[in-house]
Amino acid sequence: MDAVVHATLESFDAATHDRLTADPVRNTIALTSLDRIRRLPAEHFPTLITFHEDNQVVGSLIRTPPWPFQAADLPPAAVDLAVAVAAKIDPDAPGVTGPRERSEAFATATGKSYTESLATRQYRLGTLVPPSVEGTGRMAAEDDVELLAAWRKAFLAEAVPEAPDEPTAETMRSSLRLGNGHALWVINGTPVAWAVASLPQAGMTRVGPVYTPPEHRRHGYGAAVSAIVSRWALDQGATDVLLFADLTNPTSNSIYQQIGYQPLDDWAEFWWKH
Repeated sequence: MDAVVHATLESFDAATHDRLTADPVRNTIALTSLDRIRRLPAEHFPTLITFHEDNQVVGSLIRTPPWPFQAADLPPAAVDLAVAVAAKIDPDAPGVTGPRERSEAFATATGKSYTESLATRQYRLGTLVPPSVEGTGRMAAEDDVELLAAWRKAFLAEAVPEAPDEPTAETMRSSLRLGNGHALWVINGTPVAWAVASLPQAGMTRVGPVYTPPEHRRHGYGAAVSAIVSRWALDQGATDVLLFADLTNPTSNSIYQQIGYQPLDDWAEFWWKH
């Protein structure tokens, strides 16, 4: 097996586009990450590696700094080679994420000490069942950026404390410019919950983050705003509407199933210890 490190996004796309889009559910993070880079070039060029056998692409590994490697398209046979190549060309990577078996195999093969920072379950929408909850939903706009930035920062601090610092206001502006759907649930003019859905890629949309400030929880607002943004995604033409729920939060897993989401697979994220 051979590895190819790609110096351009065009080269990587030529090698992987058909492969990644053939399974948009498993490759959800890669597809949205690559779309963002194409339309809003990042400050740091991503790490893009493909693995070849008998002149065929059999897997890939990507990383968009400052985030971990994405191992969803990394087959077991390529793990050792992937670890060796990644260590040479991207030694600053903080960890790896992906379907549990694949990400854990990569983390173990590095020989590094690591911690499991996130355990999630991937869901796909079946038949949407909007809940009956007080309030109304609306789509967010540029005027809401300050609120969205504050809530994204709070979400990351709570759900992904290892996450690197980011300019949250600019991240939210960029997301709106990309055409992603940001929904707010509103009570008497006051936003009480927020959810995001990505613009469809190969028929796939991913919902997340979903955030309700602590003072507004346990009223069903998170379910309501998730349903609003899921309907937005369907209206955009999505055929696979996905989301990830934290396995340590049984409430959110239950809520998503109540509005029509069905479990698919377990994912895990591992960060290296320093």
